[in-house]
Amino acid sequence: MPERWATFDCYGTLIDWNGGIRRVLADVFGDGRADEQLERYHDVERALEADGSLTYREVMTAAMRELGASEEEAPALADSLPSWEPFPEVRAALTGARDRGWKLAILSNTDRDLIEASVRQIGVPFECAIVASEIHSYKPATAHWLRFFEQTGAPRDGHVHVAQSHVHDIVPASSLGLRTVWINRRGETGDPPPTRELHDLSELPDTLEELA
Repeated sequence: MPERWATFDCYGTLIDWNGGIRRVLADVFGDGRADEQLERYHDVERALEADGSLTYREVMTAAMRELGASEEEAPALADSLPSWEPFPEVRAALTGARDRGWKLAILSNTDRDLIEASVRQIGVPFECAIVASEIHSYKPATAHWLRFFEQTGAPRDGHVHVAQSHVHDIVPASSLGLRTVWINRRGETGDPPPTRELHDLSELPDTLEELA
């Protein structure tokens, strides 16, 4: 059987990214401001990632400063990331995909030490992880996918990309002609449409088999 690969975004798809960030923002700025600061954080983070020169730890720390955190508080977000937990269905879904012969990889806007900590939280092995700080590029640029195919030699016709962020993942993966599964946890809309859309990963093993 030809190799079949499923690549994943990590934060927001596998790990509860918004939940992890909001807890820190509530600690630093108070629960009453946490939702407002979370919305601001998304915009600030993307601007800081634009040229690919900062590590993700540096991005998170600089973003906290821009939100108004003190120098003492600014590292809190990056320091907390290794403790962020996966969504409840993630381990079973990934294990199910592996049991059906799928190879798993992560394409993430993060750093090596942070993704290794998150993989330990997930508790399911991945064949490889491509991280932004090592390729000096953040999604939605396409460098993650290009490095993945270069590194693994994976066939594009045996590949599916799975992610929560439409802007960061579904749009660039679609531009490369790849099949996509949008884990649309927040009930958003977006164009172009994904190949498949799910509310969480519970049905992912069956969906991958359908796409294969």
